[in-house]
Amino acid sequence: MKGAKPTISNVIPMKGDVQRPVPDAPDMMSDGGKAVWERLAPEMVRRERLEPHHEDMFAAYCEVTADVIELSSNIAMLGRTYTVKTRNGMQQKKTADWQARQDALANMQRLGALFGMSPVDDKRLADTSQGDLFEAMVKQINGSN
Repeated sequence: MKGAKPTISNVIPMKGDVQRPVPDAPDMMSDGGKAVWERLAPEMVRRERLEPHHEDMFAAYCEVTADVIELSSNIAMLGRTYTVKTRNGMQQKKTADWQARQDALANMQRLGALFGMSPVDDKRLADTSQGDLFEAMVKQINGSN
């Protein structure tokens, strides 16, 4: 059948076709933090987890992730421990980079949970249904379990 060609105003895109813009990294972020933002922000936007009111918290996650990367590099080059002479003899002590990385990893895990950055947190955020309290019991009564 012939008819008028569709115009943009009357064509409704499929839900999967709509692409939301990825916000730019905030200017106050470090170069490492911006690199993490550019790597992760498109996926967070795709999963609808990076809304405008969440950007500051996501920026904090990106910064702490950049810290973990930098501190891991320092540890790889300089080592985890150093040796000092004490009254009891030689002792190995952990470097400041090692402790700072432990703190950054804890912050990364805590902030990452808010955005579903681990498999467990991702599943927790993906399942938005409340579930049915009696579903298992009804299946068992009906013999469909």
